[in-house]
Amino acid sequence: MIRTVAEARAALDGGTTTSRGLVTAALDRIADPAGEGARTFLKVHRERALAAADAADALHRAGLAPVSPLAGLPVSIKDLLDVAGEVTTTGSKVLAGNPPAVRDARVVARLRRAGAAIVGRTNQSEFAFHGTGLNPHFGTPKCPWDRATGRIPGGSSSGAAISVTDGMAIAAVGTDTGGSIRLPAALCGIVGFKPTAIRVPQEGCYPLSSVLDSIGPLAPTVTDCLAMDRVLAGVDPDAPLPQARPAGTLSLFVPTNLVFDDVERHVARAFDAAIGRLSAAGVRIVTGPLPALERVKELVALGGFASVETAHTLARIIAEHGDAVDPFVVMRIRRGEGATAGTWLRLHEIRAAYMREVWGAVGHHTAMAFPSSPYVAPTIAELEADIDRRASINAVMLRNTMIGNNLDCCGISLPCHVPGEAPVGFMLTAAPGRDDDLFAASLTLEPLVAGR
Repeated sequence: MIRTVAEARAALDGGTTTSRGLVTAALDRIADPAGEGARTFLKVHRERALAAADAADALHRAGLAPVSPLAGLPVSIKDLLDVAGEVTTTGSKVLAGNPPAVRDARVVARLRRAGAAIVGRTNQSEFAFHGTGLNPHFGTPKCPWDRATGRIPGGSSSGAAISVTDGMAIAAVGTDTGGSIRLPAALCGIVGFKPTAIRVPQEGCYPLSSVLDSIGPLAPTVTDCLAMDRVLAGVDPDAPLPQARPAGTLSLFVPTNLVFDDVERHVARAFDAAIGRLSAAGVRIVTGPLPALERVKELVALGGFASVETAHTLARIIAEHGDAVDPFVVMRIRRGEGATAGTWLRLHEIRAAYMREVWGAVGHHTAMAFPSSPYVAPTIAELEADIDRRASINAVMLRNTMIGNNLDCCGISLPCHVPGEAPVGFMLTAAPGRDDDLFAASLTLEPLVAGR
């Protein structure tokens, strides 16, 4: 099975496959009743995807270069992105009666112009409002690790991650408000990139938090995520790509407080082994406490941006259709009820101080490094059985990724586990606007972190 953009382009250039062949294979995996397709995709765009593949093949036969590395390749999009003529349901059944979108979301339009074959819309946590990936309405796709037991994929971009791990797409578009790209990437053993929020336009994306939302890719490799980012961010196709940097020029700060609380032994062991490999390769590793990180607790104590915003934006839906919404999502939304204008202003004041203090202390390093999730993927059954257990697990799993959203970071999760073992994510968190610098560093660090 062709897994990466580079493998696909090599096969296309070598004449050993066609775009129609690649897209048909992805669609067949979606349709396979023995697979995860029915829980991964909420809508399949079979005919439009095949038409995009045929257009790419026609250009290839004419000897014309592809319009982008994604041309003719199967890509999935999260269910909260607008597609012209379709209702955007954001993983919920209560929005099914809304009018269809008039136009594609900006990122969807950019993917089409780049020639990508969009195979469908992927499942997610309802309203993108938790990190477990459970969806009581459409089912929960299973993590690729220990599938027989049935473990969560992480969320909210659950279907995005599984579409990639199971070969139903070469790359996926997700969103990240508190970790919803990096967490499922970590639990499923792939790469997830969260850009600086302003980097990728959000027109046509159903909002969770206007302050924290960002749109980015999930894919097998850093290079794949980079190819997706160029398109999603609207970067000039002729602009030079970030290049891997010598390991000795990179400096990582590893905080010793907060981010390692409650970390499972398997996660700690995989992370520490990766740090050892990086140090041996010449990467400068600096460890120590970072007291300013603790200020994120002040934001959580006030309810956080997402709860305060959704308590307002979804108030009518919860009042009229609350019984039809995931009770866990309702519980999270109601944390923001009672917030005042003063609460909102105080959240912004704390965030500004938080960013100033943290980046002032560590912004001269290439990035901060710590585990993407303190836990490996828990079982679906245990979280479905106990909503309080789900709440506590969700809070801890999102703790480390959420730090970055509140810092307006760019961040990436890289797999660092031994193949065959439970996936573990190694997260790099860099200052706002340093996306290309983070890509350059990640190209160097990816094989070292993975032990290749």
